[in-house]
Amino acid sequence: MKGQNDLGNGKISSLVWRIALPSMLAQFIAVFYSIVDRIFIGQIPGEGALALAGAGVCGPVVTMVGSVAFLIGAGGAPLLSIKRGEGDVDSARAILANCFLMLCVFSVVLPAVILPLREPMLRLFGASDATYPYADAYFTIYLLGTPFALLASGLNQFIVCQGFASDGMKSVVLGAVLNIILDPVFIFVLHMGVRGAAIATVLSQLASCTYTLCFLFGKKPHIRITRGGYSFAIMRRVLTLGLSPFIIIALDNVMIIAMNAVLQRYGGAANGDALITCATITQSFMLVVTMPLGGITGGTQSILSYNYGAYQTDRVKQAQTYLFGLCLLFTGIMTIAAHTAGPLFVRLFTTDAHIAQMAFSAIKICTMALLPLGIQYEIIDGFTALGLVKLALPLSMWRKLVYFAAVFILPAVYGAEAVFYAEPISDVIAPLVSIFIYAKCIRGVLERRRALAPDHI
Repeated sequence: MKGQNDLGNGKISSLVWRIALPSMLAQFIAVFYSIVDRIFIGQIPGEGALALAGAGVCGPVVTMVGSVAFLIGAGGAPLLSIKRGEGDVDSARAILANCFLMLCVFSVVLPAVILPLREPMLRLFGASDATYPYADAYFTIYLLGTPFALLASGLNQFIVCQGFASDGMKSVVLGAVLNIILDPVFIFVLHMGVRGAAIATVLSQLASCTYTLCFLFGKKPHIRITRGGYSFAIMRRVLTLGLSPFIIIALDNVMIIAMNAVLQRYGGAANGDALITCATITQSFMLVVTMPLGGITGGTQSILSYNYGAYQTDRVKQAQTYLFGLCLLFTGIMTIAAHTAGPLFVRLFTTDAHIAQMAFSAIKICTMALLPLGIQYEIIDGFTALGLVKLALPLSMWRKLVYFAAVFILPAVYGAEAVFYAEPISDVIAPLVSIFIYAKCIRGVLERRRALAPDHI
């Protein structure tokens, strides 16, 4: 397959870099894509701080809607790679066909269900009387573009998992560049404020969606979108395997929602909106860490899945060892960046000196334990790549449980701003458990897979 990485025979270190680098860069761009609205919104004359707080309330809800794309994409892509490794092309095609159908159905159902409930949802998630109009304006328009967002994000997984990481990156770059161009036009030139930011985002997602569909219906990919072969059994397997990454993303956003609600409660009428603005900036920086980190661990799942399917367990172990090192390198760099470039990052969002100082302090706190977080990501995504949701899901849930406990206990005892320590606490305790489980289980998992290999392998 010309132009495609040889997942089964290529040098592991080269494969990891060729797939991880564009996947990581794609997520870096996607982060910029997701926060560029906030940057421009924060600069709206006279109302930037309130508008930014309103967008911050929307952010986690919007991402929760988008997490459905990962439920299907991250569930179907490893299964497709495993089937390709086994040489079962027909099953691989059926998996992609079923995933495409599910994405289309969710694209219609989700906005239809959520739109009537948007006000109580946004109020529950931290919108005040002052910030609700901004949150409602952004959220309503964004929801109308849900089909483009889900198809672009979910189907992109099936481009990357076939070894076309650079093509997957092009889809994200197209949307990001268009968003950067359109945002100032709609927000400032046409004076549409947060509505303009939402419209720019929807149009950018439409462009990414169009590119992704053209690619997967075209001649370049090994497995293209086809009709037929629909099966509830396949859908159930996809949803079961995708449950772990879906819950990770969904609960990450529930955690942000919980933090916003706690900050509003303990910050009070005088300080609650300012703290949410601070949290919005801090959460944006954490996206700069976690999304590219997820690009490394999620984008390279195809290497693990394909070789696991081909019974080449030595290559699975070698690739994952290399990935652990890459994750540590990336999180180490981002820890340094948080302390050195944090003030520059904060100034992209606000010129308020008080909010800027609070946000920088929060960023330093939240990035205290990034190194173990990198290990956690690779363990979870590694187990998912091997189809081991029974291990990946409990380890994911454990980290969320620790975080939620800290979010509600710390501010009650030490005050609103103590909530930011929930991040490093969960980033230490959860990886310790994950490392122990991984060390106990991975050898047996790979040995059992190797024992199933046909005699000719």
